[in-house]
Parts: sequence; structure tokens; C-alpha cells
Amino acid sequence: MAPTVILLSLLTFIVVLVGGVTNSPSLKKSSIAASHNLNDTQTTSATGSARARIKHRTTGTYGNISPSKVSRFSKKVKPTEATTRALKTTEGGTKTLKATTFKPTQATTRALKPTTVKPFKSTKGTTKALKPTLKWTEVSTKALKPTTVKPTVTATRTTTTPVRFHTEDLNENIDKNVERRVWNTKESEEPPVFECPPLGLESLKVKDSQIQASSYKRMGLGPHRGRLNIQSGVEDGDIYDGAWCAQYKDQNQWLKVDAKKLTRFTAVILQGRSSIWSLDYVETFKVQVSNDTIKWKPCMNGTEEAVFEGNKDSETPVLAILPEPAVAQYIRINPQTWFKNGTICLRAEIMGCELPDPNNIYPWQAEEGTKDKLDFRHHNYNEMRKLMKSVNEMCPDITRIYSIGKSYKGLKLYVMEISDNPGKHELGEPEFRYVAGMHGNEVLGREVLLNLMEYICQEYKRGNQRIVHLVKETRIHLLPSMNPDGYEMAYKKGSELAGWALGRYSYEGIDMNHNFADLNTVMWDAIELETDKSKLINHYFPIPEHYTSEDAMVAPETRAVISWMQTIPFVLSANLHGGELVVTYPFDMTKDWAPKEHTPTPDDSFFRWLATVYASTNHVMSNPDRRPCHNEDFLRYNNIINGANWHTVPGSMNDFSYLHTNCFEVTVELSCDKFPHVSELPIEWENNKESLLVYMEQVHRGIKGVVRDKDTEAGIADAIIKVDDIDHHIRSAFDGDFWRLLNPGEYDITVAAEGYFPATRSCRVEYEHYPTICDFHLTKTPKQRLREILAKGGKIPKDLQLRLRQLRIRKLRASTKLINQRRMSQQRRAREAHS
Repeated sequence: MAPTVILLSLLTFIVVLVGGVTNSPSLKKSSIAASHNLNDTQTTSATGSARARIKHRTTGTYGNISPSKVSRFSKKVKPTEATTRALKTTEGGTKTLKATTFKPTQATTRALKPTTVKPFKSTKGTTKALKPTLKWTEVSTKALKPTTVKPTVTATRTTTTPVRFHTEDLNENIDKNVERRVWNTKESEEPPVFECPPLGLESLKVKDSQIQASSYKRMGLGPHRGRLNIQSGVEDGDIYDGAWCAQYKDQNQWLKVDAKKLTRFTAVILQGRSSIWSLDYVETFKVQVSNDTIKWKPCMNGTEEAVFEGNKDSETPVLAILPEPAVAQYIRINPQTWFKNGTICLRAEIMGCELPDPNNIYPWQAEEGTKDKLDFRHHNYNEMRKLMKSVNEMCPDITRIYSIGKSYKGLKLYVMEISDNPGKHELGEPEFRYVAGMHGNEVLGREVLLNLMEYICQEYKRGNQRIVHLVKETRIHLLPSMNPDGYEMAYKKGSELAGWALGRYSYEGIDMNHNFADLNTVMWDAIELETDKSKLINHYFPIPEHYTSEDAMVAPETRAVISWMQTIPFVLSANLHGGELVVTYPFDMTKDWAPKEHTPTPDDSFFRWLATVYASTNHVMSNPDRRPCHNEDFLRYNNIINGANWHTVPGSMNDFSYLHTNCFEVTVELSCDKFPHVSELPIEWENNKESLLVYMEQVHRGIKGVVRDKDTEAGIADAIIKVDDIDHHIRSAFDGDFWRLLNPGEYDITVAAEGYFPATRSCRVEYEHYPTICDFHLTKTPKQRLREILAKGGKIPKDLQLRLRQLRIRKLRASTKLINQRRMSQQRRAREAHS
């Protein structure tokens, strides 16, 4: 009878326990919505509620969650280390409860909530954090969330582990189910092939002086703003509005473009005005051409003057192909009808082939591009696989292809590894990464990384000493497409018709640059709440527990990249974007949710150096005569800017990388044109080639070394490396090596590890392009030696016994002295009270 009563009691406790977990608000879907479908008020409300939920931090390691099992097709999540014991099911099907840290009285009196566990002192004098002990089983599909604990130095260990990503065989065919999802028959259209390339209104190849108009409302709506995909500022009325707009509403208005040379015009692409305050676009228009701007010849459709269909909204580009190509130097667009509640406003691109001038006495000269023999074209998923495979076959000794996960539709996120020992982390060799294609329609980063793979392989085989040294001293990882689903959407429309936003988001509609865990708020909340500043952490901030939930609005691509970050000890990175010409550096998020505000990191001076290195070597950014791309003139900032001072970006990859790992990362906006025409790829490669190489070389700035055990010479993982006067630490990798990026100067470096006495030494960083070696040998504390001896069942040596006795005596004397001081203070206060 007694066993039956005990079994029923335990089953009752299980029901309450599972019910409490199920009803826990932290297990429900995160209320942080993607930024693109929330207005400012909604975003502020969502983030305010999110702040309240993440005042406490979790010690769970995100990388233990399998990225491939977190999409909406699957609801099973691999338990993290923070979830250590679960309900164990017997063969008979009856659930029995293993010993847990929860008291039955607490569990049976109220629904289970995330418990804040305070550290307690053990009998051995060490401080340990109490955790719920749950063990995962196949039958139990709901696991407790990681217990919330205060972020202390000992509670946030997130050291990268020597896990290897498996090499991919690109000879294998793509899964048929993936092919059906991505390239189904209804959407499997190929991008349009134009007879002639664009003149370059969008790419700024056409100068402002080449564009004129019949009239314009004001300077900000002048003809120089009539460029395809040009973006306005938040407020209308400044000098950076989003289109050319005529002053008058009649059919005599026109926008004229001077091609400078005799040109064979074939098509016109039209778009309405970029504005969040007004709706203006042209519905129908005519096209005329001329050689002298005096006599204009209309484009004909048979015997009648051709009238072309224009826009039905302000953002979607519309292609108008001329019935017969027209040869001339000048072309103008003549609006006929426009949106009835708007005015005449348009953005345009002209398609045309330059022809040799018969009156030119000088020989014809082709436009300069690049001498590198690379594959300059747009590569869809299949073509990207082929190119990466060919590079790997050309240089098998220094390249390896692996995948870090899959997109929502199942496309693999391929990475090209370049190293003299691919597939292995070498002691003392820093890890570097480039990431492109976070926004699928910003394709230039994808193409320059594919070209970079080819270039490094070719130059290594030629014996280029700069490339050989880079490959031998650095382990390079290139992820050309973080958002392959978004890219395929933009690719189907083509470079001129994809518009400004198509393919930017993932297939689920998530902006991945707002999708990483908001560790800035975690950091700033901890600073506000913690009274003892010595207990604050300044690195390896743990991920909030709600973010690791299976129902959190986190893209599988984002999860894969986070797991990648946690697996490999990256030192330096850059995130390649498009649509502007600027390099931004952390922080990307403002502290008080202001639209923009300068928000520097403790390493602000080095981040400014990194940004300057790229911007100053980029051929276009370094041109002092270039015009602004859209609505910001970054020339006045030398083409670099603090990300938060441009516009606040909560959940950016740059901030996450800095706060959660050792890696420093900047964002590079490569070009005004997000999706440049294939004819522009050679010059874009040449614009960025030197910048890409010199930025990679910055991974060797600062100091590097190995933290070893003084007795065994074994590397010490998770050692904390502190630099005096810089409030941001890093940690050693799993084999004890570390890299700390620093500007030239003299630094006092302190290394501390659990169970070891800290060590400090001075290290000088020189101006040369190689790091200063700064190794450390740490001595175990007597307590650590005692633990290891007792764990092995050994005998305590006499010197350790003597040392432990001395420590106990010293501690006893200190405590006695403190007691005596308190007693004397109390007696003094008592005498003063009586007097």
C-alpha cells in the first residue's frame, strides 16, 4: 500500500511540474517581433516587455542547440547543459522522478516559474551555482528552460570547443525536396537578359551634370535625384529626397540623360518616388532621343508614337523595352499620365550600348576593369556550388568546403576554408571570417567573396608571397551567402528589376541583422542593477533564455551562424552589405533607444582603425570627389561611422560578436548599388580587392600567446585576458591560445584562470604587421592542487600540507582581527552612548 501512495504522489508532482513549465510565460513565443513589420510605438512596447524578461541572464550555451532542428517544421530542441536532468521514463511507461533541486512543497503550491538561484557556499569554501537537474528523454518533449542566474565571471563560460564541421561533397545532387521548395515550376523564372547594360544612373557612373529636367520643385527633388532605387531621408523637404519631381503637372515635363557618347538605347526602367509621406509615380510615358537636344525624335510603335506603361506603385521597377533600338547621344522620358492624387515624380535607369564615334580621331579604348582572370557573373545557388567546387579542386591542399547549417527552405550555408592545414585549428594561428549575403538582395558581397576564393587560390599557386604568407599564418573562413533563400528571390528578378527590398529578408520575413540576441540591453541592465561593480562581467555575455526557446522568432540561418561563432575561436570578421559606401563599427545599438547616438565600445580606437583600414584602401570610398549615394554624406566622416550614430540596430551581428565572443567585427557597405549589373562586377572587384586583403591582415595586430600550466605545460582553456584601462576582456581558446587586437603601445596584461594564481606582465605592441608574442605560465593554487590530488586518490605531499596550514592560519588571523575590530568598535559606540 505504501509504495502505491508514494507512486501516486510522485505522479501528482510530475503533472504539476509539467503544467507549470508549459504555462511558463518564458516558454511562449517571444514577443520581440521583426523590426520590418512593427512601427516605432510597437517596437518600443515589444522591446520594453522584452527588457523586463531579460533582467536576469542564463548560463546556457546556445551552441549546444542543433541549428538543423529549430525550424518551424520541427519542435524538438536538443537540451543545453543548463538543462541537466529530466523526467526519466521506465520501460513500463510509468514516469519516476529523479532527485531535483526543487522542493516538493514549492512545486505543489504554485505553478513553476523561472527560478533565480543564488550561489551558495559549499563546505570546501568554493562558490557554486545551484542548477535544476533534468535529464532529457524521448518520451518527455517539454524540457525545463535554463535556470536564470546572475552573470558572474564563473557562470558565463562559453569557450569554443574543438568541434569540426564536416567537409561537404559538392558532387552530390541537391535534395529533390529542396529543389521543389526553392525552384518550383510556378516561380522558376530566370532573370531577364538585357541586350545592353545600364548606363549607370543607379551606380552613379552617370554624373549629376549628365541629368537635366524641364523643371523641378526644389533642389532636393532635382534631376540628379531621378536615379533608380535612390532613397530619401526620413523627412521630406531636405536636399536628399527620393526622386525627380516636376514643378508643373502637364505633359510638357521631361527628364533628359546625356550618354556622352553615341549610344544604342534599348530600354527604360521606371520607378516612383521613395517617400514614406507621399505617393507619387508616373503611369504612362513617352521616350524621345536626340543628337543635339534641339531636334527630338520620338520612339515609334509602327506608325504611332509609342506610349509605355509606367508604374502602379512607387517602389516596383517597371521595364519598358523600346520597339526598335534608337541610336543617339541624348534620351529623355516624357510623362503623360501620373497618379491622380500625386504629382510627376520618377526614378529611372536607361539601358544602352555605347557605340564608337565615327567622328572621333582617337582609337577606341575599352573601359578599364581588372587584369584578374576571375568568374565575373552573378552566381545563383547551383552556380555558386560549381565555382566553390572548382576552386577546391584547383587548390585542394589549402581549401576545404563545409556547411554550418541550412536555410529555412533547406539550402546549405556553405563556407570556404582557406589554410595551409585546412580542417584544423593550429596553435597560435588566428581565425578570420568574412560573411556576405545577410540581406539576400545585397549581392555584391557574395560575388566579391567568390572572386576572393578564386584570387587567393590563383595567387597562391603563382607564389605571390603576400598571399602565401596570409594563407600560412591565418585560417580564413568565407561565407558568401548567409541568406540564400532571399538571394534566390532577388536573383529571379535580376539586377535592375529586383527593387530595393525584394530578397532582403529571409523566407520567413526576418531581417537577420536585427535577429541576433540583444546582449547590449543585458549589459546595460546589469550595469544599472549591480551595485558592486567588481561583480560585473564585460565579455562573453550569456544569451537570454527566451532567445533559445524553440518558439523564439529566430531564423535557422541566424542560429547556424551563432553556433558557428561558438565553435570556432574567431578573432576578426567583417559583414559585407550593399546600398551605401561606408564602414560602420560597434556599437550598432543606442543605449536609450534613441534613433541615433554615438555609442562607443571600450575598444573604440581599434574599431576606428579597422574601419579606416578598409575605407582608406577602397578605390571609391577614398575618392574625395565622389557624390553621396542616397541621403547621407559619409565623406565628412572619412567614410567611417559608429553604427549607432548612423541608425540604431538592435540585435546586430557586430554587437553580438563583440559581446558574446572574442571576435571584433565591422560592417562594410560596399557599393551604392545593392545589385550591380554583371558588367560592373570587374570594376567593383578592383575597387574592393586591396581593402579585402589589407583588412584580413589586421588579424595579426596586437598580441597573441598561449596560457599554459606551469607544471604540465598544458594549455589552459577559458583563461581571462585583461588589458589595463580597456574594460573588455577576452578568453583563451580550448588549447590555451589567445589573440588580443590592440593598437601600438605599451600594455599591462593580466591573465586569470579558475584554480590558478593570476599573472601580469607588460607587452609592447609595435607598428609592424605582426603580433607581439605574450605567453603566460600560471601556477595552480593549493586548493586546486588539493582537488586534483583527492580526485585521483593520491597522497597529499608535505609542501602542500604546509601551504594549506599556512593559508588556514592566515585566514584565521584575518578573521580574528576583523572580529576584534568589530568588538572594539561596538565598545567605543557603547561608551559614547553612555557619555
